[in-house]
Amino acid sequence: MKVLRRIGSFPKEHPRAFVAVQLAVLAVFFGAVGWAMRGSFHAAGDDLRNANLVEFGIGCGFLAAYYLLFVFGWMRILSDWGHQISYVGALRAEMVSMLAKYVPGGVWTPAARVVAARRAGITDGALVTMSMLIEAGISAVAGVIVFVVSLTWVDGVDAPLAPLIVFAVVVAVLLHPRVFCPLASKILRRFGHGSMPRLQARTMAFLLVFYSGTWVVGGAALWFLLRAVGGHPEAGDVVFLGGVGAVGAIVAVLSVFAPSGLGPREASMYGLMLAIASNGAALGATVLNRVAITLVEVLLLVVGGLLLRQRDEAPEERRVLRDAGA
Repeated sequence: MKVLRRIGSFPKEHPRAFVAVQLAVLAVFFGAVGWAMRGSFHAAGDDLRNANLVEFGIGCGFLAAYYLLFVFGWMRILSDWGHQISYVGALRAEMVSMLAKYVPGGVWTPAARVVAARRAGITDGALVTMSMLIEAGISAVAGVIVFVVSLTWVDGVDAPLAPLIVFAVVVAVLLHPRVFCPLASKILRRFGHGSMPRLQARTMAFLLVFYSGTWVVGGAALWFLLRAVGGHPEAGDVVFLGGVGAVGAIVAVLSVFAPSGLGPREASMYGLMLAIASNGAALGATVLNRVAITLVEVLLLVVGGLLLRQRDEAPEERRVLRDAGA
């Protein structure tokens, strides 16, 4: 236990050294991946130079739809605990935390969500953090389900299926209200907070189905990105690509040394897409996916900020007009 405490306290006690270690591990990882995939870069470069911008734009549109839908899941979790948040406020909080993943350290993602949620009116930071764990956990389990189901009609997929299923089962058990609530309450009380409110079973079942649907929407985005670089995926591959995106997201979360999973996420997605695409197309779509993710997250954050500003300014304008009329 003492060893684990020392390891856990290292990032706080030595932040610069921790970032340096992250960057070193990331450099080694990129070097190894680049060496292994060196034969695919030339073909991918040709595909990217000739990418279809229309299909890239459609892919970005589906990716935006994925994010816009995903926000409703977090709102449902908070609502089940009696906390209401506007859609625009929730969207801004989600996008701020998504972009915070690019900052080395790992703590900035929940910190950004907590700060943004406080601005939107939810001041219980511990509750917001726990809601993020539930959101990520249920979404991950849903993604694994989508991926496993898609394997019934997609052949030749080289995936570590057993570890994925074990991971999903462990997360599902930990998220069960009879396990998660007592465990979370114990942790919260150690930090001076109250007990963890229980999430209703029907809400969790709804979220499992809901997040499964969002992964299919994300699969449609990847489907168009693959077509944009010359790939020829079939219509039935949309569900499989949704599962690929889910596996990539899980790898990104587990790759604590890589900001936003940069590198490990792409490597896992590239390897899985080889089942339905050539080396160059799979690599090109992987690169485009990262570009699309960053672009859409920034745009949605900017749009969310503008809508928030308009919402805040509208009552003030009405008040000024009312006072002027009086």
